[in-house]
Formats: sequence, structure tokens, C-alpha cells
Amino acid sequence: MEIKEIVKKIYNIIDDKKGEDIKVIDITKVSSVADYFIIASANNVNQVQAISDEIDFILGREGIVPHAIEGNKNATWMLLDYRDIVVHIFLREDRAFYDLDRIWRDGIEVEM
Repeated sequence: MEIKEIVKKIYNIIDDKKGEDIKVIDITKVSSVADYFIIASANNVNQVQAISDEIDFILGREGIVPHAIEGNKNATWMLLDYRDIVVHIFLREDRAFYDLDRIWRDGIEVEM
């Protein structure tokens, strides 16, 4: 599966789990950390966990496993690192506090 297909799949999983304000940022021209950041908000810690678990489960069925997952069952910010794609699922308040949208504003927002 190509990277853009994986990005689209992750976007759709987040959307299906009622994630909000989903943003896909192409950071290839501003960082070597990854090619894409996907940032989304959730309404509570259970939803943060549910979205993270669903991404891990569905991609895992296709043999796509994260290099690392940061955050725990009660986390307000979960990070799934697929090397070329880094997924951030935030509790809405934490997303505003850490403001990755602003930090990575030099990247190119990708319309899904």
C-alpha cells in the first residue's frame, strides 16, 4: 500500500470514529522526521483511546504496524509513529495547548 493510501485510510478511520478537526500536513519540505503528520481531536480520553486502537487494529490487519505508540489508556494525547506518517490524537484542550497546528504551519495542508 502506498503512503498516500495509508494516509487516506487513517483519515477515514479517524472520521468513522467521530474524530474532529482532522488535519493532514505534508511536512516533507520542512522536516525529515516524517512525510505526513495527521492531527485530530477527540472529546474525551475514551475517544482518544478508541481512535488510536482502531487505527492500530485496522492497519495491523494489513501488516502495517507502528514503530512506536506513545500514550496510555488514560492519555489525553496518543501518538502513533509509522515512521513516514505520525498520527496525533488529542483531547481538544490538549491540542490547543500544544498547538502542533501552528508549529507545523510551514507544512502543506492536504485536503482529503
